[in-house]
Amino acid sequence: MKNIQKIALWGSVAALAVVMASCGAAQKAADKDTAQWRYEIEPVGVGAQGTYLIKVWSYSKKTVVAMEQAKKNAVHGIIFKGFTGGSGLTSQKPMAPNANVFEEHKDYFESFFANGGKYMQFVNISNSGAIAAGDRVKVGKEYKVGVVVSVNKDALRKELENAGIIQKLGGIF
Repeated sequence: MKNIQKIALWGSVAALAVVMASCGAAQKAADKDTAQWRYEIEPVGVGAQGTYLIKVWSYSKKTVVAMEQAKKNAVHGIIFKGFTGGSGLTSQKPMAPNANVFEEHKDYFESFFANGGKYMQFVNISNSGAIAAGDRVKVGKEYKVGVVVSVNKDALRKELENAGIIQKLGGIF
């Protein structure tokens, strides 16, 4: 009986190790995909006051990874890229005043965009994680996945102002 318990215990430990290794591998793939910041943003419609409702197209070999990275890409896009108008919405300039802001504040942004980082406070998936039929496109060996997200731009701006990353709106004059 004792041998069976030992075998069951070691079997459970081995299974747990396999699960953790596969999660780690998926996270490494997600981090690699995000490090390249390959994504596209398009406006979808009007969100709640102080938010942008946008569709983020992320690229990855796995659709699940692309969906998760869409949140990170959405916040990155609002800060550093902005988006062109469409769906009755005007174009929005990026919050960051220049392209060098990421490098100038690299330590801040590495922590901010870390897994489970502060960026998560400013973004929500709007379509309950469901992907529409046309929002998953095979492109070569990877997928281009469109996810609708809501980004709280007002709270994000306030965070970046308080961190000294961008100037306050009234602080220019």
